[in-house]
Amino acid sequence: MIKLKDLWVSYPRQTEGIINNLKRAIRKEEKKKEFWALRGLDFEVQKGEVLGVIGRNGSGKSTLLKILSGLITPDKGEFDVKGNLPVLLSLGAGFEPDLSGKENIYLNGLLLGQTKSEIDEKMNEIVDFSELGDFIYEPVRTYSSGMRSRLAFSIAITIDPNVLLIDEVLGVGDQSFRDKSKDAILEKIKQNRTVILVTHSASLVREICDRVVWIHLGEQKEIGTVDEVVPKYVQFMREIRGQKQ
Repeated sequence: MIKLKDLWVSYPRQTEGIINNLKRAIRKEEKKKEFWALRGLDFEVQKGEVLGVIGRNGSGKSTLLKILSGLITPDKGEFDVKGNLPVLLSLGAGFEPDLSGKENIYLNGLLLGQTKSEIDEKMNEIVDFSELGDFIYEPVRTYSSGMRSRLAFSIAITIDPNVLLIDEVLGVGDQSFRDKSKDAILEKIKQNRTVILVTHSASLVREICDRVVWIHLGEQKEIGTVDEVVPKYVQFMREIRGQKQ
């Protein structure tokens, strides 16, 4: 379903300060892209597979999802996604803060390739799943992070994509909504949907993932079954925390 081959992504460094950046601009010097967020990722995801993506903060996990969803392009390497472009489910991704929740449903639905009539048919289902009630008519800028997460998840899960990219949102909101969201994902898995899940939760990975890719400082450290990779990752994080104490 998804294939990555020697994928590299870089970002400009922002450590030089305003003065040095101005000097570069005056001299018309090009600022080099020196920070590699991803370095040489190489793996495949099969149809119907649930792949967990784990790693410390800043390891490039969210960058990977942005690549797969078409938000950014790689510097080197290639990737291929069969079928429709995957849907990225991330906190507040793609929301216009001054528009209401309902207006953002239309906006996101259209961006995901739905027609207005298709969104109309799914509107009640999306609103009911979000449990936002009358807040659906309020501007999204007035929403808490949990409310934005509810809306984002409700849109993505109801649009029903072939590939769903999930960036940590299952850890937001009350326990009842988290349980409902997890059940909805499990239902998609039963329908042979492909899911890529970025999370810090080893227990969630163990519960729903078939395989795991561990990314560390932009590099693919391990990929394999949950039983192969997760214990190594957990031990690594324990050692890191021990060094900080």
